[in-house]
Amino acid sequence: MAEPPIQTFDAYSSAAAPADPGHPRMAIAKEGAQILPALLAIAAGWTDYRSRRIPNWLTVPGLLLGIAANSWLRGWPGAKDSLLGAGLGLALLLPFVLIRSLGAGDWKFVGALGAFLGPQNLLTVLLLGILVNGLMAAIMIVRKKRVRETARNLGRMLAAFLTMHLPGPELTLDNPDLVKVPFGVAVAIAVILYTSRQAWGIA
Repeated sequence: MAEPPIQTFDAYSSAAAPADPGHPRMAIAKEGAQILPALLAIAAGWTDYRSRRIPNWLTVPGLLLGIAANSWLRGWPGAKDSLLGAGLGLALLLPFVLIRSLGAGDWKFVGALGAFLGPQNLLTVLLLGILVNGLMAAIMIVRKKRVRETARNLGRMLAAFLTMHLPGPELTLDNPDLVKVPFGVAVAIAVILYTSRQAWGIA
């Protein structure tokens, strides 16, 4: 009587489970990975609110963790999306860092988010973050009664853009009197809204 063939990996063994996208343990891992960018956003938003800085010890490990998590969950396609997301975020915001209208911490924070979210989801979060940032700016301008000054500054920025010149120092982060909105806080709110929608399945 012939003996049945020996199977090295059973379909339900723990060794085979991580490679199966439909396995419950893999589903739990994916849900956990969705929480990571929200945790990063909460930490970055809090530090930006308290000190107007987002430190490297938060953004650099966040970027590496985003790449590692996507690589583990989806292999090379996940790693590629993660790298594209990080590169897109850094490339889009680099001009604003160079003209001193955005801090380097915010820039690296968005790059780390791109590593978690990938390029398409990052664009959605950035658009939402810009809307939140604009709302926060409007509230701050009205509260500080700086509407006319802000309108003049916007005109100067538009003129600098149309003439291909850098804005003056009075329109950069170096001006202590300029109304500054913590961009990291706005993006953090956008990430929390986005991940909540994904987790709860809100249309």
